[in-house]
Amino acid sequence: MPGRHPPVISREIPPDLQIRIVVAVAVAYVAFSLVGVRLWYLQLERGAEMRSLSEHNRIRLVRLPGSRGVVYDRNGDILIDNRPSFDVVFVPEDARDRRKTLQNLAHYLGDTEPSIHQAVRAPSKRPPYEGIVLRRDVDWEGVVALETHQLDLPGVSLQVVPRRFYPYGPLAAHLLGYVGEVSEGELRDGVSSYRLGDLAGKAGLEKSWDNDLHGTAGGEEVEVDALGRRVRVLQQVPDMPGNTLTLTLDRDLQETAENALGTSDGAIVALDPRNGEVLVMVSHPAYDANIFARGIRRDEWRALVQDPKHPLTNRAVQGQFPPGSTFKIAVAAAALERGVATPSTSVSCSGGIPFGNHFFRCWRKGGHGTVSFHTAIVQSCDVFFYTMGQRLGVDPIAEYARRLGLGLPTGIGLEHEKTGTIPDTQWKRRRFDQPWFSGETLSVAIGQGYVTATPLQMANFVATVANGGTRYRPRYVKRIDAPDGTNRTETAPEILGQADLKASTLAQLHSAMRDVVMNDSGTGKKARVVGIEVAGKTGNSQVVTMGEDRERSNKGAEATRDHAWFIAFAPVEAPEIAIACIVEHAGGGGGAIAAPIVQQILAHYFSRSQGPPASPSQQATAPGRETPHAF
Repeated sequence: MPGRHPPVISREIPPDLQIRIVVAVAVAYVAFSLVGVRLWYLQLERGAEMRSLSEHNRIRLVRLPGSRGVVYDRNGDILIDNRPSFDVVFVPEDARDRRKTLQNLAHYLGDTEPSIHQAVRAPSKRPPYEGIVLRRDVDWEGVVALETHQLDLPGVSLQVVPRRFYPYGPLAAHLLGYVGEVSEGELRDGVSSYRLGDLAGKAGLEKSWDNDLHGTAGGEEVEVDALGRRVRVLQQVPDMPGNTLTLTLDRDLQETAENALGTSDGAIVALDPRNGEVLVMVSHPAYDANIFARGIRRDEWRALVQDPKHPLTNRAVQGQFPPGSTFKIAVAAAALERGVATPSTSVSCSGGIPFGNHFFRCWRKGGHGTVSFHTAIVQSCDVFFYTMGQRLGVDPIAEYARRLGLGLPTGIGLEHEKTGTIPDTQWKRRRFDQPWFSGETLSVAIGQGYVTATPLQMANFVATVANGGTRYRPRYVKRIDAPDGTNRTETAPEILGQADLKASTLAQLHSAMRDVVMNDSGTGKKARVVGIEVAGKTGNSQVVTMGEDRERSNKGAEATRDHAWFIAFAPVEAPEIAIACIVEHAGGGGGAIAAPIVQQILAHYFSRSQGPPASPSQQATAPGRETPHAF
């Protein structure tokens, strides 16, 4: 009917549906509340941190290590340089599947997975997004492989860094030293200028002068993509190279000395007696420092440290050997200074001298007959010096040996320098809690028994005798220059002491040492150089005892043969160079083995500035093929 409205039909919501709706609304409310709380937490509480992580994921600060300073010899030849190399750097945060990435990397480098994983685990403390150096100095084939397969290597990149380079390989290796990755222990000890992965000096000059040589790191702010690959450089702070060092070392003369020693084990040190400058420092066997610069492998390190000849030992400053008859110069000085002998003193040598129940032999089986002070040095008569030892006693011998620098550190500034041993009564009491026995003095008088010295000490010893008694600190750095050539610092000679020997004593020693070389009856005549007067002294350092044991040693293992010594200076009237040479287990005396080596060095030294080199007849016989002399 008109005006009537349709009836309103009311529907009630079932109770179970009402419950579901309420639950759904509540869940939605809680979910949105949790999202809101999380957003509040991320935006407000950790907002700064999240922004930093986001920025670091896109923009990185890359540290660039500073290149180490270049090292020159005294004539401007480069002894240590730097060259560009490629390091493999890994940022773990950029690799979602780290295991797969490292597996691919090992494959492309031709390496093993365990070694790659070990390198990743090595750094114990590392800031986020800081790269880990996995491999140093990758070859060109490895560079091409990694660049070609970048998509398979997220987080892996190549960084160009300066790498230490030793152009002459093993030449002067023990003096120059080597570099290695800085350890966590060194960082804890306060090496604040370094970071994990940096290279620092580990031995030799590289270690002793590390503060001057190491550069100042720079850095780059770079933008990277999602795989950690560099997109562009935003800004850069250049690194600062280390200081340049000019050494006193003569590269040309060093090479001559190395070649003269050849494959023999031993050491040679040459000094300028006028100021203590080191001209030559040889230690054989040696090593190639380039293997340390590129990162030495475990098998290489194991081979070096397990080598029975100890190639890492610097024999020049760490090798302690009985000086043998070269020590007679110190005994002669003590005898003249204490008045127990004069230039006219003579002794009869019949081949040995009895003392108690022992017979001390002279090296010449039939003896020297009646010998004067001068002749005793020229012919190295043991009986004469046994007699001087009896007259002096051990304490005066020790006093004058120390005046001439033996038994004391030279102060050269190389790590682990040994002082050798100059025994006296107090030393034996401290060392063994025993009194000194008179028979021991006879062995000391010919440089045996407890007496030991390093080759560097013996070079400084003969330099002190040569220059009139002034003992200089040996030094091998001549000048330090800043990278830009400014702030030049010249190192000055430093006097450590005076021997305080009479002029007459020095004259007598110089005259006798001259005739050791220049007289036909001298034991060191094979060190003669044409046109130059050379003074010297031969020596034989016993490894085994005299008598039957010694006879057997000459026929037996090389390790039981005696060492050959020769010390020298030249020219006699105005010495410019002083040398000590030892050849280990030479199987012959210093006059036969060591003197010809020194002759080659002196001949080359003087041929460059004055007069002709030694005649071929003087150099025709190679060391080791001579008819052996005992001294």
